[in-house]
Amino acid sequence: MKEILYKLFDYQYLSRDEAKEVLFSIVKGDVPDTQIAALITSFLMRNISVDEILGFRDALLDMRVGVDLSDYDALDIVGTGGDGKNTFNISTAACFVVAGAGYNVVKHGNYGATAISGASNVIEQQGVQFSTDSDKLRKSLDHSGIAYLHAPLFSPALKAVAPVRKSLGVRTFFNVLGPLVNPVQPEFQMLGVYNLAMSRLYGYIYQEEKKKFCIVHSMDGYDEISLTGQFKVVNNQGEQLYIPEELGFQRLAQKELYGGNTLEEASTIFRNVLHARGTEAQMNAVLVNAAFGIQTIEQDKSIHDCLEIAKDSLYGKKALLALKKFVEINN
Repeated sequence: MKEILYKLFDYQYLSRDEAKEVLFSIVKGDVPDTQIAALITSFLMRNISVDEILGFRDALLDMRVGVDLSDYDALDIVGTGGDGKNTFNISTAACFVVAGAGYNVVKHGNYGATAISGASNVIEQQGVQFSTDSDKLRKSLDHSGIAYLHAPLFSPALKAVAPVRKSLGVRTFFNVLGPLVNPVQPEFQMLGVYNLAMSRLYGYIYQEEKKKFCIVHSMDGYDEISLTGQFKVVNNQGEQLYIPEELGFQRLAQKELYGGNTLEEASTIFRNVLHARGTEAQMNAVLVNAAFGIQTIEQDKSIHDCLEIAKDSLYGKKALLALKKFVEINN
């Protein structure tokens, strides 16, 4: 590990195999927290390479708790996190809108590392008990359209570094890894990233793996479509820059997306949105992200058609029904 650290401190890159072995060593408990922190910090000093991220990803997938849900052709909507915006749980709410519209969603998430409430926090606040039980996950998909995979249960390496990530309190390469290590490896992936360099990195990876994907980035730094200004969308068809007005939305202020100071506040916002009682800003942010999630699956549909599908799910209370069934099965 010392040799690896010296290499990184000298601004050299790890091979895919080296990165894989490093993560195996961390999980085996061979690396003290101080060295884990040094490793994480070194990647804050420069961009991570494709080989490095693939090596770390390979290790996590090799060690994951397996669950086969491949017959559901599901979508995951996830953000890298680490944008420092402390928004409410937009991506998680969007997942229920997509599920309410009749599509299968396998959401992979974790507790918040750099924000008050991560996906696992807000899901747990609804009374949900996390599980690796394949039958339960299938039942959840069959009856609510969504299954939730709590990352530490499926990826022991993420659990091993959680205390260090939390104490550092800044985005790390584990934020980059999270979207790549959904243990189901779903057919469709919608991903929010916090900068354009990350967009390019994931674009290379998804194209190499022939994924059906959609990468979104708000140009003012959000790892989701914030409607606070221009945003870029990269997918299998290419890339496009949008402004909120061309989709029929008014621009939002950052404060309108605020996620609260406590888990209880974040949970209240989440429930209000899915009850169609959120503010117009909150509802629109969820709708636009859900719409691009739907278009990731329905690539022949226009984004305006997908927005109508999302609105029908949210305002028609189909998303709320999906949430209620999901909680009933998973409590």
